Amino acid sequence: MSGLARMFSARGSRVTGSDQTPTAVTEALIAEGFPVECADPGRLPPDAQLVIASAAVPPEHPQLLEARARNLPSLTYAQAIGRCMIGSTAVSIAGAHGKSSTVAALGHTLIQTGLDPTVIVGAACRQFSHDPDATPTGFRLGADAIPIGARAGAPGLLLAEACEFNRSFHSHHPTIAAITNVDADHLDIYGDLAGVIEAFNRFARLLPPESEGGVLLIAHEGAHRTEVAAGVRARVETIGFSPEADWRIGFDPETSRVTLTRAGATIAHWINPDPGVHSATNSAMACALAITLGADPAAAAAALAGFRGVDRRLQFLGETNGVRVYDDYGHHPTEIDATLRALRQHERPAGRLVCVFQPHQHSRTRFLLDEFAQSFRGADAVIVPHIYFVRDTEHERTLVGADDLVQRLLDRGVEATHIDAFDDIVEHLSAWCQPGDLLVVMGAGPVWQVAHDFVNRARPTATAPHAPARAS
Repeated sequence: MSGLARMFSARGSRVTGSDQTPTAVTEALIAEGFPVECADPGRLPPDAQLVIASAAVPPEHPQLLEARARNLPSLTYAQAIGRCMIGSTAVSIAGAHGKSSTVAALGHTLIQTGLDPTVIVGAACRQFSHDPDATPTGFRLGADAIPIGARAGAPGLLLAEACEFNRSFHSHHPTIAAITNVDADHLDIYGDLAGVIEAFNRFARLLPPESEGGVLLIAHEGAHRTEVAAGVRARVETIGFSPEADWRIGFDPETSRVTLTRAGATIAHWINPDPGVHSATNSAMACALAITLGADPAAAAAALAGFRGVDRRLQFLGETNGVRVYDDYGHHPTEIDATLRALRQHERPAGRLVCVFQPHQHSRTRFLLDEFAQSFRGADAVIVPHIYFVRDTEHERTLVGADDLVQRLLDRGVEATHIDAFDDIVEHLSAWCQPGDLLVVMGAGPVWQVAHDFVNRARPTATAPHAPARAS
């Protein structure tokens, strides 16, 4: 939403906003001159012409009720992004996992290779700003027309995530789309995996025909590509580790070297800064998309080698009292498993791999309880705070709790405990963690506070944030 506010402002609109609580994001917006109200949103401005709400805002929010009473048009975030895509060369990145990282990596690559994109992503990317002291954002304004490459002169590039929650990505108007993977998630909306696949197919069919520049890049493995691409008029290309993929990925986990081949020829290669096969896959997809959009392959590879990622995606915060600390957004079993595997391979901790995980939504936790329990087999100990309550009904809240996940973990032999309050978790970790341990804090809610508070508690002995984290 903050990126959308900046984009509308850059295009000449006057933008005000409200949020439930003050955050670094709202403080940055206020510092840039955006009027933002927190806690008590108040009434809409008398001259308001349009209201845009995030997916987390319920229909009975006072400002949405006022908008309806005043007959003001209102849009969801996804609908607003879709409107902005009309008249641009829009690139939508969809998938159960990896959307933010792939969009940011692609945006950085296109910036470095001269294609000057507009980028809006739901995670902060420090490389979008020329000022190292500025608060990082997920927005960057680009050119009105593509300046170079095979699509030079076409409407300017607009890159955005395409989220499948509540079928919101059906509001997009992409010219080019990518699908990183398809997984069973948001089952409170879709019911089962078949419903998820059908929604992705409908998204893919939004693309224009190949004769009008439409391209779908879809993962060869893990995206149910046959069903998802059925009936798509755009050119369909696959990317993956299979020799049958149109874009074939090679990855050496020991060196983090990524290679991208096409028709048997190596197109690009680079050393990926972030660990793990999932990060290499996101990076390779960004490279293939950049080349498709007209970037020079060697320049794209060089850009990806220098990409420093986005906040909360396997973000190294520092080392304090011999404990190395990571913060990660992972909140689905597939993401958790991939992150823990990457950390094991990358760090090779001498001590324990300790995970603090805050489940995100009661419905997701209930539907995927066994999968969550299985995904932590790579951890030595897991601490579970309260489930982050968002969007679910009060009835759903009564059907599952953090203790249910803890018990499933204990049944599988994983050391696990429930500690409700973040402050108590930090206190426990400070007394319990030992030199050589590796701590990763995971979840889509405010659990990141635990990681930062743990590091900041002993900041004088901690390494600088964002330091390289390569194990010897």
